[in-house]
Amino acid sequence: MSTSATSPRLQLLVGLGTLAVAAVMAAGAWFIPSTAGYQGVGPNFLPWVVSAVLALCGALLCWHATHGGYREVEVPSGAGRGDWKAFAWVSAGVLEIAALITTIGFVLACALGFVLAVRGLRGSEGKPGGDAGQTLVDAAIGLAISAPVFWLFRKLLGLTLPALTQSGWI
Repeated sequence: MSTSATSPRLQLLVGLGTLAVAAVMAAGAWFIPSTAGYQGVGPNFLPWVVSAVLALCGALLCWHATHGGYREVEVPSGAGRGDWKAFAWVSAGVLEIAALITTIGFVLACALGFVLAVRGLRGSEGKPGGDAGQTLVDAAIGLAISAPVFWLFRKLLGLTLPALTQSGWI
């Protein structure tokens, strides 16, 4: 298989791009305070770990690209073109969370974002987005996922997330 997408030059660009992302993340981690927290681990620990793993992956990708290319590359699946309508639904879900999280709270914003994203993902598979009944089911699933996450982060870990009510339970 010798398509342009599997050429060693493009494969090397993927590896170099991964190394560049690792470098940007490491530069960002450099500016995070390293004051030790729980068990001597500070807030910059995880960004450094992610940067190191990305750098390792990038180095391995570059090595493979320069030593015969990626082996056993399968033909990509999916459509030949992007599904812009599905992309718009998923993007709307993400942007909605950012726009409304401080207004309607974490739980409701994430549940609504879930509904929009699922509609887009269904569309990307060629399935109908869903009628009113399916939308209600999606909303219930979104609430069932976002509420425990909210309570875990807010009540158990003590992180401040926007709530809908003053009690802090929704």
